[in-house]
Amino acid sequence: MKIESLPPASVEPTIPVEAKRRWRKPAIALAILALAGAGGYAYTHAGSATPAPAAAATDKKDEVHELAARDIAKVEARPLAVTLPLSGSLTPLSQATVRSKVSGVIQQTTVQEGMSVSAGQVLARLDDSEARARVAQQQAALADATARLNMAKKNQANSAALLKQNYIAQNAYDTTANMVDLAQAAVDSARAQLELARIALNDTTIRAPLAGVVSKRHAQAGEKLSPDSPVFSIVDLKHLTLDAQVPASDIPRVKVGQEVQFKVDGFGDRNFAGKVLRINPATEVGSRAMLVYIGVDNPDGVLRAGMFAKGMVTTEKSAVRPLLPLLGLRQDHGQDVVYRVDGGKVVAQPVKLGLRNEDDGLVEAVEGIQPGAVVLSVKLDGLKPGDKVKLPN
Repeated sequence: MKIESLPPASVEPTIPVEAKRRWRKPAIALAILALAGAGGYAYTHAGSATPAPAAAATDKKDEVHELAARDIAKVEARPLAVTLPLSGSLTPLSQATVRSKVSGVIQQTTVQEGMSVSAGQVLARLDDSEARARVAQQQAALADATARLNMAKKNQANSAALLKQNYIAQNAYDTTANMVDLAQAAVDSARAQLELARIALNDTTIRAPLAGVVSKRHAQAGEKLSPDSPVFSIVDLKHLTLDAQVPASDIPRVKVGQEVQFKVDGFGDRNFAGKVLRINPATEVGSRAMLVYIGVDNPDGVLRAGMFAKGMVTTEKSAVRPLLPLLGLRQDHGQDVVYRVDGGKVVAQPVKLGLRNEDDGLVEAVEGIQPGAVVLSVKLDGLKPGDKVKLPN
């Protein structure tokens, strides 16, 4: 029988107690050093992060806001006007259609359309032969009546002498006196008829009733005219009227004498001026607007009748005062304030306001600001009094 021996069991090496103690001391020391280093790092970084908010506050305090040209406005002193838009057509203040007062054939016309004429200038001449014959006839009638009057007066004188000597009765004298009265009436009638004939002769020459420009010729030489036939139309272009329609709701703002500025197509940016002359008391059918008549002086005659004009009437006008932008106004405890730039800083400037013009975006400053001051023309978020600003170059 074979007896096999088992391998010997593994034996753990034995570490001396002194060796274990020597290994633990360096490990503890390393752990202490690591903790100390971590604490120092945390302390160092905590100390450096503490003053960060103060530095940020300092940077914000020294911040300078750069302004654009559109953000500011320089205060100017001038009148402020509130206006009301209007439009209409130009018509002559004075115009006339010259008509023939007598019948006759036109022998000659002296003017044409577009020509300027003066008051009393000859426009046309009619054949006056018939009128001259009437004048001669009435002159003869007057002479006959005068002769009859002279004879009646002689008979009256004779009758008076005979009556004085009692050769005739009172009735006979009264008859001769009555004949004188009848002869005198005949003379007066003949004289009046002669005057009418002379007027008719003078009317064969047609004259301009006013100074202006011939706008239309209704008859030509050789045509026969009857009384009241039109011959020429004349317009006075020195004085025109702008007939403008204004909504009835805006009529209370319009007053006689108010100034009007307007432009006319074809004249570019040239401005024309006028004044309100009259206001129609009734509204126009359909539009419910009222006509306002504006007088326009046209000394150079460039404006023509019928031209269309657009403009505005000045309903209110202030004195010469500083003007502020409406968009830059603010309210501070119920008071109007504008931000003014003074010495590179924003200053809240209280102001007293007057007339406003919403269309132009301007308001009159009665008190609180002087011309030449620089103010903010708009409200900028984050900008308050005391902030530093830099103006654009």
